Amino acid sequence: MALPVVRLCLDPAPPRAADMGAAGVARLHGLFAAYKPPGLHWKHLRDTVELQLLKGLNARKPPAPQQRVRFLLGPVEGSEEKELTLTATSVPSLTNHPLVLGVGQGCSLLTDMYHAHLTKDYTVLGLLGKATDDFREDGRLVERTTYDHVTREKLDRILAVIQGSHQKALVTYSNLDLQTQEAYEMAVKGLIRPMNKSPMLVTGIRCLRFAPPEFLLEVQCMNETQKQLRSLVHEIGLELKTTAVCSHVRRTRDGCFTLDDALLRTQWNLNSIQDAMQAAAPRVAAELEKNLRLRLGTQQLQGPGWQGDNEGPSPALEGRTAGGAAVGKGQSCS
Repeated sequence: MALPVVRLCLDPAPPRAADMGAAGVARLHGLFAAYKPPGLHWKHLRDTVELQLLKGLNARKPPAPQQRVRFLLGPVEGSEEKELTLTATSVPSLTNHPLVLGVGQGCSLLTDMYHAHLTKDYTVLGLLGKATDDFREDGRLVERTTYDHVTREKLDRILAVIQGSHQKALVTYSNLDLQTQEAYEMAVKGLIRPMNKSPMLVTGIRCLRFAPPEFLLEVQCMNETQKQLRSLVHEIGLELKTTAVCSHVRRTRDGCFTLDDALLRTQWNLNSIQDAMQAAAPRVAAELEKNLRLRLGTQQLQGPGWQGDNEGPSPALEGRTAGGAAVGKGQSCS
């Protein structure tokens, strides 16, 4: 089961000064991270957070409603002929009703972060000796195999091959000409990003624990999906001349968000979310500014044959793809 960092954005429209809880509502612009317990669907998490935000906003003491002038049709006072006329009347304004919310700046920030192709960190637990139809430990069993011949050294070699092939693919999708010194230095520092859509790209992978039949991996990647991470474990098993399934996926970092930023279920309330958004705002702005500089620098260093929609080859592991071509949408793991 997964214990990831989940990014959410819940933004009301900017209120006027006299709106209910104006100061609090104005702080609800930004991004925050939430800790998703294993087995909880991300949509249920989102709905729960939205409900808690509404409860927090509506629990505050509302000010006197603002008034607006409307001309209402009604009978002329004192007239016996039931003559109708328009009368100026002051009525409550509904444009700033406390239950009226809109979508604002936070969701656009989330879109910007998605297009920035920021890396994420995962811990992935694999189990040697079995294969299933969906690469999950609890999937339909397809095959059982022996794994006594598998060693830590063999696993490390396979991981090195994976990382090398994905790094080559990353250069391809970034459309950089590595003949230039600037582009080469960017690649060495890990600063390059794909310019367009790409399959899952692994920027780093290593084994944290090897205790057959279990092995624990740390994976840094971008544009991934859950299925691609499970497929990666399956491919590792095949390269080790055995089989393997994925029994656990945990996201530990999502861009500039880490597990330390993730709000627990008891913190899914208005005040905690406002504080988390305020704390994360400078880091989000810095990350997006950094990515903008990188993209501008990459455009200046692109090779002479670059085109705007390069599909490029999929990263391969000795003839096998290490994952599908679908682009992840930043959703949580389950």
